[in-house]
This record gives sequence, structure tokens and C-alpha cells, in this order.
Amino acid sequence: MKILIIEDEPALGSAVRDRVRQAGHVADWFRTLTDGRAALRASAYDSLLLDLGLPDGNGRYLLREIRRNRSSLAVLITTAQDQISDRIAGLSEGADDYIVKPYDLDELVARIEAVARRYIALPDNIVIIDDVEIDLSRRQLRREGRTIDLSAREWAIVELLARRPGALCSREQIEDALYGLSDDVESNAIEVFISRIRKKTGPGLIVTVRGRGYSLAESSS
Repeated sequence: MKILIIEDEPALGSAVRDRVRQAGHVADWFRTLTDGRAALRASAYDSLLLDLGLPDGNGRYLLREIRRNRSSLAVLITTAQDQISDRIAGLSEGADDYIVKPYDLDELVARIEAVARRYIALPDNIVIIDDVEIDLSRRQLRREGRTIDLSAREWAIVELLARRPGALCSREQIEDALYGLSDDVESNAIEVFISRIRKKTGPGLIVTVRGRGYSLAESSS
């Protein structure tokens, strides 16, 4: 999952980014609404962690813009403002959840993941393809009942394809999901990850459509 963090406090922002990455997600962190807006234009994110009190405006302005555009981006608001009226305003304007500073980083990651699951239109958040079971809630892939060990980026590819059943994802879309805006990407990185996944899960899980991209094989769930 790719997460955008907009938080102006340097120590907190870097700590949140590092904890989110430790949990196996891709994270970009910016300190202003201006930079956050630019990131949203440049990349596709699954979730947004949005502070309200930012140097160049209130985060609620960006939240309204996102919802006016009918975006399906999951949004969790984080702020030092702990008044009930602030929570109600944020939720009524389209926030999916609200957490008040100071907060526990493990709880924050759990909330981000819980909110993101609401946007997955799959029964039980599970995809079954032949003898492979992809459990998006537990972030696990099992083959014949045995859990397969995937790296964070291997899992990110499987998760991306599982969230888009029947759809093709281009190499560029996969690169965007796997890497932050400041990361360097080797030219054959995606092909290497796909090859590793196939060695672990069998060749039939991921389908290549030459010149267009990748998709999961047809689900049996």
C-alpha cells in the first residue's frame, strides 16, 4: 500500500514515515499542503495521513478538494486539536478516521490499514486462485495452506494486482505503487520481482500481457 503523509512537525513526520515503511508500506512525507497537492498529482496513493494545522493552510481544505473530485483515497486526519467539533467537522467533510496527537505509532499503522480495507470490494478481503489464497487483511499469501514468505515489495505487487481483479497494471503503475517519489528505480526491477513471485507461488498466478502489463489469473473465489 502506498501512503502519503502530510505532517509539518519534523520529528513526528519522520517517525511516522519510518514506522509505516517498517510495516511494509511505501510512504512519502511532505510538510505543506502545497507539496502534498503536488505529490497527489504526481503519484497514485491508497491512503492519506493528513495533519490539519499546516504552515500554508488547514488540511481540511485539501480534504474537501479530494472529496469534491470523488476520489476513493482513504483519508485519516491527525491533529493536536482534540475538540469534539473538530472531529465532527473532519468526518463530515469526508475523513474516514480521526486520531488525536499524541498517538501510538503502532495504533496509527493499524488504523491506516483498517481504513484501507474498507475500500477493497472483495468478500472477506480474500482472493483465491487455484491453490493460492491471498489474504489482504492479514497481508499473507498461502499456497496449499502453507504461508509463502514474500518480501515487502513482492507483497506490494501481489496486493496491487489483487485489489484490481481483472484489470491490467502497467509496469509504470506497479513502479508507482512500489516506490516513493525520491526513490531510484532500476530499469528491470519489476520484471525481477515478478520472476521471484512466480518462483515462490508457481507460474500461473501472475499473467503477463506483452507490451501492456500484468494481472492476476482469473479468481476462483
